Amino acid sequence: MGERKYFGTDGIRGKVGESAINPEFVTKLGWAAGKVLAGQGTNKVLIGKDTRISGYMLESALEAGLSAAGINIGLLGPMPTPAIAYLTKTFRSEAGIVISASHNPYYDNGIKFFSADGFKLDDDIEIAIEAMMDEPMTCVASNKLGKATRINDAAGRYIEFCKGTFPSDLSLKGLKIVVDCAHGATYHIAPLVLSELGADVIEIGTSPNGLNINDRVGATSMKAIVDRVVESGADLGFALDGDGDRIMMVDNQGNVIDGDQILYIIARDALRSGRLNGGVVGTLMSNLGLENALSKLGVPFVRSKVGDRYVMELLQQKGWSIGGENSGHVLNLNLASTGDGIVAGLQVLTAMLRANMSLYELAGGFDKYPQTLVNVRFEDKGIDPLESEAVLQAKREAEATLGKRGRVLLRKSGTEPLIRVMVESDDELASTTQAEKIAAAVRNVAS
Repeated sequence: MGERKYFGTDGIRGKVGESAINPEFVTKLGWAAGKVLAGQGTNKVLIGKDTRISGYMLESALEAGLSAAGINIGLLGPMPTPAIAYLTKTFRSEAGIVISASHNPYYDNGIKFFSADGFKLDDDIEIAIEAMMDEPMTCVASNKLGKATRINDAAGRYIEFCKGTFPSDLSLKGLKIVVDCAHGATYHIAPLVLSELGADVIEIGTSPNGLNINDRVGATSMKAIVDRVVESGADLGFALDGDGDRIMMVDNQGNVIDGDQILYIIARDALRSGRLNGGVVGTLMSNLGLENALSKLGVPFVRSKVGDRYVMELLQQKGWSIGGENSGHVLNLNLASTGDGIVAGLQVLTAMLRANMSLYELAGGFDKYPQTLVNVRFEDKGIDPLESEAVLQAKREAEATLGKRGRVLLRKSGTEPLIRVMVESDDELASTTQAEKIAAAVRNVAS
């Protein structure tokens, strides 16, 4: 299989103008992907993007490379990542490309691919694309160049898809919902989905200008939506991230409902209605409280490596449909082929209405263990902080202190130059203290 040079756990991502996210590289990437996909019989590829200003540049670069390889292109414009996966299937395209850095700041961007069935590309195809990047770029004859067309009804199609995942016998009438779209790709979609289903919608984060995506709004910055839910007396809030594949929620008391709680609510509702297929897949970061609560329900729970692609792989191996991460990536494979924030939120609303309970009441089903996460930025200087004896010693000491009442996890982010230090314990002070001790050791090595 070989080692991947460019593709991480979520495609290719970086700072615009540096490393791989520049016009020259992305043009070559479009060409290389086009050559590999054409060799498999591909004729048409869809391209969608979030609202970053760099999306225009990268879209044009991809378009040029794909055209040079003889691939036709359908341009979707600003669309959520899960929408591009869905539309790739419905338009019978052989692949879809997303230009987005998800929850990252506007100055980052990235490229990821979906296959014809709406799932992320297999590793062997990504490796083949990387191998093609080492070949000299060529161009097909003029009469074989790919053509680009704009798909104008993409948003409307996806809105109807989302509404179709909500039971037709239920309505959101009477519910006041705050929707935070992070000034990202769902700004013109999520409010309409909820309002067309009957909700009274209050919008924030729906005025993208190319530079404000994820800026103090959205699923990674919850203060704005918590404040608005409390101030407006709303029943709940939806907070999506920049590309719409993750969701965090807020109950009417102003409590943040994370991905673990959302998974629990969805799985319990599926169990009660006889729709649960097998068990639930979480990750190494999933709260121990989720595992314990599902165990009490008799629902199997297994952990994958961190990253929604690994959750997906384990779900497919087991033939299950529900899984996700505490960061808000939630997979409902019986409804969508990738993590979809809007669809996951609608499943929580379905559970609320069926149980005739508030989000606050539904989320009270399990007790979360206090979990401290510290991110330490590092530069690649040829030293792996996770292999440092000082860091390993700090980890061993923390594990000895916590015993069976907690756990420690150290890992590198798959999308940013960060070491993530997570400590979980039934004692919040112990969790925080041990996380800071380990983080200090990592900083000493990484600085």
